[in-house]
Parts: sequence; structure tokens; C-alpha cells
Amino acid sequence: MSQIVLSMDEIINAICLHMAERKGIPVTEVQVELSWEEETGYTAEVWTQGRSQYLVESNMIEAILRYLHSEYNIRAYRDDVRLELDEEITAVVNA
Repeated sequence: MSQIVLSMDEIINAICLHMAERKGIPVTEVQVELSWEEETGYTAEVWTQGRSQYLVESNMIEAILRYLHSEYNIRAYRDDVRLELDEEITAVVNA
């Protein structure tokens, strides 16, 4: 079994694509900022159409799974993805 590591930029791209598709807006109208805090874990603040919303880790992983399928033709499952924090937030995928 091999591992793929998605960079923070790829995670942001995955969330942008996911939110643009869900809201029916151009991907260029989506902004994302990732963060990790002890109380809340991994979150993504997403701005679309002048509004802000937060995604929790499971929403972020859903976007990553769709991105893996659309960009890499990899069908992964929720248990195959884990977010890690080193110098930046990355997604480690067992594919």
C-alpha cells in the first residue's frame, strides 16, 4: 500500500473546488484558510459570496476524497485519510 501526501495548497484547492461545486459558483470566488487548534482540531474557514463558514475535519476530508477522485482518479475512503500538522497541515492518504 502506498502513501500520498497532499500539501496544504492541495488541501485548499480541494476545499475550493468542493465548495464552488456545492454552491454553483466559480472556484475563483472561494477563499480558504486552514487552521488547527487544540479545542477544535482541524478546521477550514471558507469565504464565499461575502460570507464566512467553518468546515470541521470530516467536511475537509470529504472535499479531499472528492479531489483525490477527480484529480488523481484515486478512490479512497474516509479511513484512508488523516490530517497531520508539521510545518503546515498536510493530508496523508493510504492508497
